Amino acid sequence: MIERFLSLPLLSQILLVYFIAVNVVSFFYFGLDKLKAELGSRRVSERRLWALALLGGSLGAFLGMNFFRHKTQKASFQAILLLIFLVQIAVVFLLMQ
Repeated sequence: MIERFLSLPLLSQILLVYFIAVNVVSFFYFGLDKLKAELGSRRVSERRLWALALLGGSLGAFLGMNFFRHKTQKASFQAILLLIFLVQIAVVFLLMQ
């Protein structure tokens, strides 16, 4: 697996590491916001969560939302997150053509 990764062009390696990192950060930000909500402390803003999704972390955001059961009842938040995810999927699909 490492050999396959190292055989990729440098830009592909950088992008792959970036997208893994931003998705991991997105995932854990949902956990952090859930913890802060339970403790009654200052929360992570929805704008920050959406920004992480826009920066490529939409899959991590969806996984974090479901894993931590956080913001799953807020339809408007889910709709915006879904829109971001679908646009990103469309962009990836178009780039692969």
